[in-house]
Amino acid sequence: MRMILAVAAVLYSASAFAQADKPPMVGDKPLVQVKPKGTKEAAAKPAAAAKGKPQSIAARLQACLEIDDGTKDRLNCYDAVIPPAPKPKPAKAKGYADCRFFKEEDERLACFNGFAESIPKLPKT
Repeated sequence: MRMILAVAAVLYSASAFAQADKPPMVGDKPLVQVKPKGTKEAAAKPAAAAKGKPQSIAARLQACLEIDDGTKDRLNCYDAVIPPAPKPKPAKAKGYADCRFFKEEDERLACFNGFAESIPKLPKT
């Protein structure tokens, strides 16, 4: 009886040590867990960005054109793509990234609108 208890204790402790440090293995490769695609982060993003492909800045700026013109929501959309970083007395914007330097919201919105409307329409894929 004592022998059976000793063997059971050794086998039980050996199985506990085997599970402690190593991840589960399939052959010689570790088992990988895949997360589902429908997460909370995907629900917070716009529908166009949830398709899976990362969008270019131009595509994201053009998506902001769908929001009513002259509204705070459109400016917030632009600011989400390119965060504002106001500078004192900026010169005329040479590119869309320079729009973030305008301190006044109306100037920043007009700057983004000008560049977003001048971007050629990208093909939908």
